[in-house]
Formats: sequence, structure tokens, C-alpha cells
Amino acid sequence: MNSIERLLRPRSVAVIGASADPGKTAGRPVGYLQKHGFEGRIYPVNPRADRIAGLRCHPDIRSLPEAPDVGIVLLGPERAADAVRELAARGTAAAIVLASGYAEIGADGLQRQRALVEAAGAMRILGPNTIGLVNLTDCITLSASGALEVDELAAGSIALVSQSGGILGSLLSRGAARGIGFSKLISTSNEADLDMADFIDHLADDPATSVIALYMESVRNPEKFRRAALKAAEAGKPLVVFKIGRSESGARSAASHTGALAGADRVYDALFRQVGAIRAQDFSDLLDIPVALASGRRLCGKRVAILTSTGGAGTLVTDSLGLAGFETPVPDEATAARLRALQQADGAALDRNPIDVTLAGLKPELLRGAIRTLMESPSYDAVVTIVGSSALAMPELMADAIRDCLPGTDKPLLAYVSPHAPQVSASLMARGVPAFSAPESCSVALDAMRRHALRRAASSHAFTKVELGELPSGSFDEAQAKQLFARFGIPSVRECIVRSAEEAEAAAHDVGEKVVLKILSRTITHKSEVGGVAVDVSAGEVGRRLAVMREEVQAATGCAPDAFLVQERVAAGCEMILGLHRDALGTALLLGMGGVTAELIADTTLRLLPAEDGLSRDDALSMVRELKTWPLLDGFRGRPLADVDALVDAVVAFSRLGAQLGSRLVAAEINPLFVLQKGHGVRAADGVLILADAAVADSI
Repeated sequence: MNSIERLLRPRSVAVIGASADPGKTAGRPVGYLQKHGFEGRIYPVNPRADRIAGLRCHPDIRSLPEAPDVGIVLLGPERAADAVRELAARGTAAAIVLASGYAEIGADGLQRQRALVEAAGAMRILGPNTIGLVNLTDCITLSASGALEVDELAAGSIALVSQSGGILGSLLSRGAARGIGFSKLISTSNEADLDMADFIDHLADDPATSVIALYMESVRNPEKFRRAALKAAEAGKPLVVFKIGRSESGARSAASHTGALAGADRVYDALFRQVGAIRAQDFSDLLDIPVALASGRRLCGKRVAILTSTGGAGTLVTDSLGLAGFETPVPDEATAARLRALQQADGAALDRNPIDVTLAGLKPELLRGAIRTLMESPSYDAVVTIVGSSALAMPELMADAIRDCLPGTDKPLLAYVSPHAPQVSASLMARGVPAFSAPESCSVALDAMRRHALRRAASSHAFTKVELGELPSGSFDEAQAKQLFARFGIPSVRECIVRSAEEAEAAAHDVGEKVVLKILSRTITHKSEVGGVAVDVSAGEVGRRLAVMREEVQAATGCAPDAFLVQERVAAGCEMILGLHRDALGTALLLGMGGVTAELIADTTLRLLPAEDGLSRDDALSMVRELKTWPLLDGFRGRPLADVDALVDAVVAFSRLGAQLGSRLVAAEINPLFVLQKGHGVRAADGVLILADAAVADSI
């Protein structure tokens, strides 16, 4: 077994600093191992005790009869490194360090954490500042979490990896109350060594795990996370992520619209989308979504039947599903006829949806027949059955009736338990029926199942690099930026660099009857904000306009421009923005509707570039179609079709630019990028490029 396997499935565990007082944190791990059925060898280590929990206590690590597979270190940070060093010297596979006071407290703690890693050598570390891990598949509890006080914990197929120890305990206890079974629960916390990606990679191969849930604060190694997440996707194991920190504004770039539009949280969204992960929007979703996905059922459409014996609850579920984009059509005639044959009571409402079968809550055989009818109906892709208060009289019989309808189809069958009845929900969960206590949870679960059925991981595309030579650092002026973009295959509008009114007039006669006049500067990026852009300027007026522009820009900035651009005016086409933004996760590529109102409209989509790879044409086309304003490119209300193929080529080319520049890239942007009529291509009408110094970039 490798080190992670030995950590998750140890045959022997040493508890360093174990206490004989089970009421103390240091007294819990030994007791929990015994309580929950660990069959391996347990070695408490404490020089001041002879026996703990009926086990012989060893005075130090050197006196242990064997090298333990795992050492749980319960000592404070001032002594933990020595214990880790001694465990490593004995040949222990991994140490779990619970102490806090490391990188989470600042520079001094970071130094202490580095010393801990150095002390471990080749031995792996979980933590520090962790609550440990729980392997319910094999009855192994390597944790001090008070959530393990529960007498019975159901094993299941949902794995949880959390960067918070407290959240691990919270979800374990919440899950236990609902009858949700977990396979593994792991708190990575400071991730001095083993991180979230290491466990995703391992769980992708774990036969006991079908869904992986993540409570995430940050991704410390984006490319490692990407590889692990893609491995899980290839193994058919959905990844459900609850990422905190959505309210943070993130780093803002003053140099480009892209930096303002591509907030840090949106880059995480892009990463999750590209690896096929499902993002949980609310904390409760981190249980609700995995529960639905762990059922293994496939949602192939949006039509949902709602079976109820209580009208109010049915309406709640209907509204929630409608807001999530689902349809609740009435039964087709054949389905309605089968339902009528089951119940002839006057109170039954069988020709509508929700389907109100009044006596279903009292007669399990009626409930069973109605659910089977709806599951077999070609009119529905999923069924939500509402368990009302009448079911409280016979919860086991009702749960059995719903369970009996699962075989014979892979359509999702969910239960909404309307009264507060956790025992009913747990009973349903134990029978393999996803049960929820809120109507919104049903729609969240079904939406996640629909997204998972449609989800595919984004592909990357290797490319031939462009010979760039030595590139300077800092800001490029617009002409320099567009020249570099052109080397990757993105054409620019026709333009000339001029320095005087006479040169401007001559250039305008060559470029076109009406032109665009701009300042050319490496330091002024948002030219229109300082009076540095004029459009629809005639050749006869361009010299006078240049003189006025020079004065206006000097008044606004204190610096008179000495160079200008005279550009052709593009009279038609859709204005797009195409940008690259260097983020802590890597390089994000942004596509959206552009022009001076880009930030106001904020119709954009993002992708995170794979390391050293550009995007594929398929992914670039998906980005274009994700925009709310996609119809404007696709002939909306008789508009000419835009050259979408050329736009896709430009997106791919810009992604290659970003991939090749790598960590040297600070920001790059084309705004606007004119997309002309089909067959006429695209034109870059502006350009921003900022590069970091090569030596600085290499150190990142």
C-alpha cells in the first residue's frame, strides 16, 4: 500500500500524547477507535500513564513494539515536530497533526510549519490544524471530532474532503441525523503536505466512493487540482464543490476591463466548469447534491411529476422547480387513465400536476401503484413524491412502498418530507431514496443531476509556439500590443502611427473617408476616459482634432502625448471584448460583449487556461454560445450572421498567446474586437498588453 492508502486504512495506529481522560480532546481518539470498531492495533503514547482505555501505554515513540502505519500527534506545536521526526525515523507512513499555531497565524507559524515538514522527511503529513479523518467504509476513526460521539454512523458512497476540521464534524453529524452514509471524511486544513488534490486523486480509485464532496477555502496548486478533478471525472465520480469567499471582490486590475470583469470567484467558477465539477451554491447543497448523485440515477430531461396528498406542499415544490427551469406537465391520457384506475375517490385530482392522490398517504399499495405509473410514464423524466403528515402513522410502510418503485428504471425518484420528521427522512435514505426537508432542495438536487448528465470536462489543445524573441517588460502601447496579437493570427484594423497634424491628414486620406483618432501611449490604457479617442473624424478635420486632443489629454493627465493612431473606422459588426487576466489560479481568458459599456453590460464568460495549452475550438465555441447576447451573432431578428468561425479562431489564438506567455503575462485585452459579417473575419480595434519581468515571472 502507498502512504495515502496506509493513512486511510492503517493496520496500526499510535496516538502520541493520548490522555487517560476521555473528556479531554487528547482522550478522544483512542476511545473513538474502540467505539467504532477499529480492528487494528492501537498504541497510546504518554510517559505519565501505564494504561489508557484498557490498553498498555508506551512512554515514548521509540518504545513502540512496531512502526505504526499512522501516528496521531496530539501534542502542542512546540513539541509536535520532535514527535513527527521520531515517527518518521521509525518508518511510519503518515502523521496526523492536530495542533494549531502554524501557517494560519502568520509568518512565525509558517516557519514552524516548514520545520514540521522538514522533520517529516519522506513521511506524509495530514494537517497541521486538522481534526483528522474518518473512514467509515472500514470502521477507522482517526479523529478527535466530537461528532464521533454518535453511536452509529452509516457507511455510504459519499466522500468528503474539507479544508476545515469544524465543517467535517458539522457535515458528519448533519449527515448522521439524516441517515446519509459516507465512505471517507478527511480534513486537510493547512495542507502542509497532503492536500485536497491528493485525496481527490486517491478517491477517484476508491471502489467505496461514488461522489466526492469538497468544502474548499482555496486551491493551493491549481494544476494538481485540475489533474485530480479530471481523473475523478474520467472515473465517473461527480465532484461537488462548496467554495467559500464568494463575497470577496478579489484582485482588481486598473489596467484593463478584464481585471474588473474577471473577479477571483468567477475564475473558480471557470475552473470548476472546465473540470466537470458541480458548484454548490448554499451550504446545505453540499449534502443535498451528493445525496441525489449518489443514487446513481440519470436525469435525461426537464419534465417532473409531483405526487402529493397535500396540496400546499405540492405547490411549494412546483414553484421551486419552475424557478429552476423544470417543467411540470399534466399527465398524458394513458397515464391519467392508469391513475384513475387506482383511485376513484372524488377528492383525487389526476388530470393535473401536482397529481393529488388524496389517500396515498394512508394506503401504501395506492402510493406504490401511483409512483410506478409515473415512473413508467413517457411524459416524465423524474418523480418527486411528497410525504405528508399522514405518513407519520406508518413511516416504515410508506418508506418501503417508495423504495419498491426503484427497480426497473433509472429515472430519479426523490422524496420531499413535508412535516418535520427526521426519522422518516432517515428511513427513506436508508432505503436508497434521496429525501429532503425543503422544497428548494428537490429542485437543487434535480438541477445538479441534470447538469451532471450534460457535463463534460473541457479539452485543451496543444499548439505550435510562435517565435517571440526577447519581449520587454511593462506596458506595451496599443500598436505594439496588436502587432504581437497579429503574430498569433488576430488581424487588426488598418492604422498608421502619426506625430503631427500633417501626418494625420495624410494617413486619414490613405485609411478612409472617416477615421478614428487615438493617442498612442504605454502609460494611458483607458484612453476614452482622458479624451484620448475621437471617432467619425473626417480627413479634413483630423489635423485640428489632433491638436485639440493633445491639449485635452495634457489637461487631464499632465502629460502631452507625442504619438497618435489614425485608424479605419469599422462601421458594422458586433463589438466583443477578449481578455487575458493572470490570477492566483492561473491565466483566465474572458470573452464578452465589448465596447465602452463592457463593464456595464457584464455579459461575459470565462475559461482558465490549462498549463502550456490553449483552448480547443469546441470550448471556444461553447464560450461564444454561453453569452446572453449570442443571438446578436446568430442572426437575431434578421441581423446578418456574424463571422462566428473567425471569432472562434480569435479566441483560440488569444488562448495560445496566454498559454505561451505563461507567468510573464499580467494582462492582455482586445476591446473592441469587431466581429464582421460572415465571411469577413474579425478586426482588433484596440489592444492592451502588460508583461512581467522575465526574472520575476520565473520565480512565481
